[in-house]
This record gives sequence, C-alpha cells and structure tokens, in this order.
Amino acid sequence: MIYVVRHGQTDLNKQGRLQGRQGLPLNDAGMKQAEWLREHLSRVTFDYVFSSPQDRAIQTAEIITGQKAVTDSRLDVFDLGEADLLLKKEVKLAGVMPDPRFYQGVEELNHFVNRVFGFMKELELQRDTKEANILISGHRCTTGCMGAYFMGIPEDGSLLQYSSGNGDYKTYTFKSGV
Repeated sequence: MIYVVRHGQTDLNKQGRLQGRQGLPLNDAGMKQAEWLREHLSRVTFDYVFSSPQDRAIQTAEIITGQKAVTDSRLDVFDLGEADLLLKKEVKLAGVMPDPRFYQGVEELNHFVNRVFGFMKELELQRDTKEANILISGHRCTTGCMGAYFMGIPEDGSLLQYSSGNGDYKTYTFKSGV
C-alpha cells in the first residue's frame, strides 16, 4: 500500500501564501497534524519512507514513521519561481499555476509531471514494492501529481483535485503485473 501524505501546516499555509522551495518548517499545528497521523497509522509498519527534500515534508514523514526519510529531488515541490511566498489572492494565475508571463522561474507543468511520474514508475518497477507499505511525504502539488499517476490526468489538467489537505493522506496500490 502506498500512503501519499501532504506535509503538515506551516506559517505560510496559515497566512495564505504560495509555498514553494523557500518554504518554512512545520508550525505547532503542523506538528500536531503529523503526530495525529502517527497515531492514526500506528498499526502500519512502513517498509520504505520517501520525502521531498523540503524540511516540512521530511519532518512530517519522520514524525509519522519514526524512521529517517530518503529524500528524492523528483518529489520536490513545484518551482513557483518569483511567485514563491506571495499571497495567493495576489498572484496572477494561468489555470492553477502562477502565470510564467508575469513570474520568472516558474517550472513547466510537463517537466513537473515527468519528474514525479518518473519517480513513481521507478518505484513501481522495483520487485519488492508491490507488497510493501510505502510512505511518500510531499506537497499539495506532488500529492496531486501522484494521485494522477494512479487515477489518470484529469481532462481539465488540474492535478490538484487529487491533492490532500495539510497533514492528510490518500492510499494507492500499484497494479499487479507491471
């Protein structure tokens, strides 16, 4: 079973700001969310623990599992470029992403999807992951993208419909025979 977890709350989440690669560690509420998940998932023994390289995701994974998380840059948050840390209500959007015509350095959506899908495909092809319990700690964008890996990319392209809320998770399984 694959447990896809969104990191707990940070002060930037609370303030309604975009939080990318300049994000903050968990705040007190985020720590409590991770501790709640630890209790909620206490009967699960995790064979693998992976995380985005962002501190907030690592903290969440390690609080939940009590294990050191293996970080992978392919699980990193979507690069918001110059829109990072701005108030959500002030950002000019192209769909659900900051509009790259107004903000330099915004990651291309195809690049983001390809890197997250690449991680998932590599994990799926490992022989010992089919029956394993795997926790993957990430962000709104990465949890949504991992959901799309299993459920398919929505017709409207909005990966965020598969996202989890702060300190929440969804479960998936790899198809047999891959």
